Amino acid sequence: GTPSLNADGVKALATLPSLDELRGRLVGMIATPATRIAQIVNAPAASVARVIGAYARKDEAA
Repeated sequence: GTPSLNADGVKALATLPSLDELRGRLVGMIATPATRIAQIVNAPAASVARVIGAYARKDEAA
């Protein structure tokens, strides 16, 4: 048959997050590492771009 819940089981079930909240958490967990990887990969390129920009401004000022 179908198992029934006691009072503790009902309380535990009532405190579970909604399906939409769980989906949001899952998407956040998946997206966070990808965002960090993108930041790490883009950081050296941004540094090079700043150095090149500084050299260009220096040459324009001279």
